[in-house]
Amino acid sequence: MTTHDAPPTTAPGATTVREPAAGPEQPFVRRLWRGRPEDPRWARPALLVLLAATLLLYLYGLGASGYANSFYSAAVQAGSTSWKAFFFGSLDAGNAITVDKPPAALWPMALSVRLFGLNSWAILAPEVLMGVATVAVVYAAVRRRFSPVAGLVAGTVLALTPVAALMFRFNNPDALLALLMSAACYLVVRALEDGRTKWLVWAGTAVGFAFLAKTLQAFLILPALAVVYAVCAPVPLRKRFAQLAAATLALVVSGGWWVAVVELWPASSRPYIGGSQHNSFLELTFGYNGLGRLNGEETGSVGGGGGARGGGMWGETGWDRMFDSEIGGQISWLLPTALILLAAGLVATRGARRTSVTRASFLVWGGSLLTTMVVFSYMAGIFHQYYTVALAPYLAAVTGMGAGLLWERRREGWAAVTLAASLVAAAAWGYVLLHRTPDYLPWLRWLVLVGGLVAALGLVFAGRLTRRLALATAAVGLVAALGGPAAYTFSTVRQGHTGSIVTAGPAGASMMGGRGGGPGGPGGGRTWEGMPGQGQQNQQGGPGGQGNGFPGGGFPGGTPGRNQQNGTPQNGTQPNGAQPNGNGFPGGGRTREGGMGGVGGLLNGASVPAEARKLLEQDAGDYTWVAASIGSQNAASYQLATGEAVMAIGGFNGTDPSPTLAQFEKYVEDGRIHYFIAGGGMGGGNGTASRISSWVQSTFTKVTVGSATFYDLTRKADD
Repeated sequence: MTTHDAPPTTAPGATTVREPAAGPEQPFVRRLWRGRPEDPRWARPALLVLLAATLLLYLYGLGASGYANSFYSAAVQAGSTSWKAFFFGSLDAGNAITVDKPPAALWPMALSVRLFGLNSWAILAPEVLMGVATVAVVYAAVRRRFSPVAGLVAGTVLALTPVAALMFRFNNPDALLALLMSAACYLVVRALEDGRTKWLVWAGTAVGFAFLAKTLQAFLILPALAVVYAVCAPVPLRKRFAQLAAATLALVVSGGWWVAVVELWPASSRPYIGGSQHNSFLELTFGYNGLGRLNGEETGSVGGGGGARGGGMWGETGWDRMFDSEIGGQISWLLPTALILLAAGLVATRGARRTSVTRASFLVWGGSLLTTMVVFSYMAGIFHQYYTVALAPYLAAVTGMGAGLLWERRREGWAAVTLAASLVAAAAWGYVLLHRTPDYLPWLRWLVLVGGLVAALGLVFAGRLTRRLALATAAVGLVAALGGPAAYTFSTVRQGHTGSIVTAGPAGASMMGGRGGGPGGPGGGRTWEGMPGQGQQNQQGGPGGQGNGFPGGGFPGGTPGRNQQNGTPQNGTQPNGAQPNGNGFPGGGRTREGGMGGVGGLLNGASVPAEARKLLEQDAGDYTWVAASIGSQNAASYQLATGEAVMAIGGFNGTDPSPTLAQFEKYVEDGRIHYFIAGGGMGGGNGTASRISSWVQSTFTKVTVGSATFYDLTRKADD
């Protein structure tokens, strides 16, 4: 095991297998199977088994999620039919408005759909491949400086993290972000090994493309990476700063080229930038997707969080947010263990020279973990549980590195005791998390606790045990530590996930509203999971049936149409939140046509009746948009059901000022839109969407098809 700072392939005491100096090159298949000559012969086959197992696990039942988040699936569908929509990330092939993110995460899925057609597997399989690639990157990073065993531990921890299993099977931008940020950390460590500029430039390029996946979230780890390189790189100080400048330039070019094109492109010939209030991607970047996420002041959003220790729509903030009832079961299973191992790794390398790559590895991955965790813990704006997938690669790498380092030094008393303490933390916290869902595998929490404590006791004496017995003890400890997250991961892959807010684990594992240990605990709210049309289950059973969101538009803390105490539908609403006549917005709230819709339709798509689909498909080729609807999720559902462009008035929330009433009237006058779909989004009050809705209702003929209500924009009401 190489925990020192010489190049890994020449480490003193390491088992090194060298290839013959002369002779024919080994066949590719043999090299693929054998791996690096200095590795044990079992190392590469074990890695391939890990990657294959991860692939099969993440592919299991993939189609059950249907179109997953219909918001992004609609943009993928549009990009698969229009290169302009592909480039801009438009929600529709008519290029009315973009999604509220840059488009890089959409591109792999759109290319897949172009090749294989529009279906769940074509959309989600690229996300699975990104997950497998992320496991490979984390393994490679840990294996280089430590050992194949440490790399396998890190890769396994990542693969079995519940939120990772969720998001590497889902079509939000987070999968690509996690892959690119992992690659950036790996490349920075490579640069720290020999001070070569190219590795740092490639790291900057990775961060730049990560920006094109999820804007400023990609920059969270930049301070840690830059400081570690500036202090620890094995080159003169002046060269270090020159290299960082080159990496910054690479970041700007790789992330800025698309921004420059969009900002310089005439606004009249490109789609409106969704999520902005003035048709500007820079405004979107630094406002709604930037500072607004930190302070909760996102113009056009559905509400912010609670400030430090405060409670809000997106949960409480504070130092323990990653451990609370909302987040804990998603990511925190091994977080206490990782923090202990990070501290141990830094203590163990405290006497190393400035350029110690071992210590720098802990600083790179550990700094990324801590920086991201702190920001997530205190951000008061929009925050979803699945954001924490960004922590998973860092957590896994730190766990693998720390466990590998302490295992190598297990004959030292402090190392054995610390390793045992990290296992006790994993077992105890696993017990707590499993106890939050007492009806879910009640025997497992005791197995995790007892198995972990017994193995921890054995690890205290690991330095005195025979190698075989020590390895058996470590194996028992690893199984105990991973028992809880593995169970949550298996529950996650066995269920379909649809909508905008999804969570990992069994029903009830993620409670909105506070730090309670379960239903009825302090601050414990209703579960996101298990609600009709939202969270775990695909209520309609596949593509085209996305459900209508929360019953009554229910949101954490309660909203119109929802009993805040027990979550039962109120005011005569149906389970999907619509009024019995079907004229209300999905999700409830004010149900008068054109009024303010609830968050059910905002956060999830709508069920599209077959009769409505046939209506929209008639003469579809004569129109740029077969229909228009307030809010992106509602529009996306109809677009995915018909395969035709549907305009999303007001973007995701229905609150973007696009199109204006004058623009919409011009589209109708030019015969570019056939129908207006009643309901959807929030767009109430005196906003653009409300004015368009009022004009349509007072001007055009209403057409009712089953439970859906349309207005025919080619027929005046008085005709």
